[in-house]
Amino acid sequence: MRIELTEVLWLHEHHQLPIAELAELSGLPEAEINELVDCGAIAPIDADAIVLSFDAQCVVAAKTARRLRDDFDLNTQGVVLALTLLDRVHDLEVQLADLRARLPRRVV
Repeated sequence: MRIELTEVLWLHEHHQLPIAELAELSGLPEAEINELVDCGAIAPIDADAIVLSFDAQCVVAAKTARRLRDDFDLNTQGVVLALTLLDRVHDLEVQLADLRARLPRRVV
């Protein structure tokens, strides 16, 4: 099996992206990003700013939103629901890993 790496993007954790750059990196038009912001699926750094900017984590959410939209032919509300559920699953996995780390280890 051959795996090809088609895209790599290294962003600093505190890197701020204007909406135009987020649109370019994610493949979503700015209008759809604005819809995701309105629904609360993606949060800008300052919602009151004239030009919205986003942190690096929003690139992951926006790219996931585009893949969900394209792969499953979802509308904005469907994408928001799927992103919310994916975030919840991630949070639960983190909690589970934390709880497992607290369990005493059995020596065999």
